[in-house]
Amino acid sequence: METLEATGSPLTPLELFQSKELVTVAAPMVRYSKLAFRTLVRQYNCDLCFTPMIVSDSFNKSDKARHSDFTTSKGDRPLIVQFAASNAEDLVQAASLVAPYSSGVDLNCGCPQRWALQEGYGACLIHQPERVADMITRTRAAVNNQHFSVSVKIRIHNDTRKTVSLCRQLEAAGASFLTVHGRTVDQRTSPVDLEAVRDIVDAVSVPVIANGDIRSMEDARIVQQQTGVKGVMAARGLLANPALFAGHDLTPLSCVRDWVCSSISTGTHFTNFHHHLIYMLDKQLSRAERRYFNSLGSIVGVTEFLKEKYNLQL
Repeated sequence: METLEATGSPLTPLELFQSKELVTVAAPMVRYSKLAFRTLVRQYNCDLCFTPMIVSDSFNKSDKARHSDFTTSKGDRPLIVQFAASNAEDLVQAASLVAPYSSGVDLNCGCPQRWALQEGYGACLIHQPERVADMITRTRAAVNNQHFSVSVKIRIHNDTRKTVSLCRQLEAAGASFLTVHGRTVDQRTSPVDLEAVRDIVDAVSVPVIANGDIRSMEDARIVQQQTGVKGVMAARGLLANPALFAGHDLTPLSCVRDWVCSSISTGTHFTNFHHHLIYMLDKQLSRAERRYFNSLGSIVGVTEFLKEKYNLQL
């Protein structure tokens, strides 16, 4: 975690919701929502970025974990730091640590991975509304900054009425906004339940962000029209096209060039650098080209391919 002088953003998360018709959000993605990628998507009309999910317990206990898990910069605002936590004490401590260097914290109540559920993190928490409400209330009280947001990201229940009840409890507990992935814990590829998202929007007064199946600005507008959400969050759509929120259907070459240049200048690890390009170029390369590109093992090999294929000047 870099030691930075706390810097204010022109707009806090809540000011974004108040001033913009539709807030565009980069999802918390393990391994991928890091500083270099957040910097890239901000260049292409992404309003609000989340860090990858950070396990609060290890973050609180280890200085090494803090430096490894959380890196930011003065321009990396507004920024929401997402934590996995199973109790209020861990969330409060983690939030207090990052408050000077971020715009808010988010509690992950949506991760469906087995390891997270076994540790009491993620989506299992949607079945413990009182516990989650207590975590939000205590975190809200601990961070003495009215502009600092405390939010929650959830998945929906099989019975939408339970989700609506949960969201009302979280609003009453002091949640600044809510992000709703419109699938249950067991659903992976099923269509997002926009009716459930709409029910939540109608039930609470805090801003709601819709997450799931946002792969274009047309998708974003349709979701907003059908649900009334104040924001849309993209994950896989942004990995495939970091310029999605700027209205591009495919990753433009300018975005590829920006990623290469910023990655090299910031010392991004090759694996992360390469994987992002694999996602960005997937729909633009033939099968043989993808197989070759995916096998490359050095920055020099990648840049030479891009120069030859696209005449990309780096």
